[in-house]
Amino acid sequence: MDREYVMAIKALIVDDEALARTRMRSLLQDCALPKVEVGGEAANAGQALALLAQHSFDVVLLDIHMPGTDGLALAHQLTGRADAPAVVFVTAHAGHALRAFDLEAIDYVTKPVRLSRLVLALQKVERRLAASRALLPETAAPALTIQDRGRTERVPLSEVIYLKAELKYVTVRTKERNLILDGALNELEERHSAYFVRIHRNALVARWRVRALEKHFDEEEGEGWAVRLQGVDELLAVSRRQLSVVRELLNNPS
Repeated sequence: MDREYVMAIKALIVDDEALARTRMRSLLQDCALPKVEVGGEAANAGQALALLAQHSFDVVLLDIHMPGTDGLALAHQLTGRADAPAVVFVTAHAGHALRAFDLEAIDYVTKPVRLSRLVLALQKVERRLAASRALLPETAAPALTIQDRGRTERVPLSEVIYLKAELKYVTVRTKERNLILDGALNELEERHSAYFVRIHRNALVARWRVRALEKHFDEEEGEGWAVRLQGVDELLAVSRRQLSVVRELLNNPS
């Protein structure tokens, strides 16, 4: 991804401890790439919601254990919003990670926070912004054009989780639907390589949605590896040839 197409990330810090908020603000000031602008601080969910109603934020750096409405409940409220910011949980408790990713959090960072670890989380946010804001230098509004029963539909690339070749067609998977595209996977890879990475001869996945690489058993290919993606429960197999590519993406998400 070419960083010149990504603006500064506007962040909201939500933590009931003033010292924790000060520490986070200091870390963000030390973050050179990506560049982060702290747009506000909140000590509880109510203050956070008030700020979110008045201002636009790209990411909420969210503590979990807070008096009243906790961070998980606040994140749940944000999931239904059309303008929902990305959520990065920042907490001293590692036991809520699975629940956090169920809420589609971008990342889960444990305290005490290290700058290097925070940067990795912010790079994931940056990658999501590049897709959702269409700031990559391909088209004004990157989308796939799908013909279905005489109807033409444009599906934004930022909504696509993966593309999978099925015989003569390509399945376009979004969070809510499976769509059919008449096209070639190689052609899509060449055209939209900034958005998608190949993990198998029959599959491309959205770069910013790659969560983890896991051991996996496939009936056809035997023991191997698969990726876990944000937005779907299923695992997608990774070929041996593409394994190093996926590992590189996870280790260096920029």
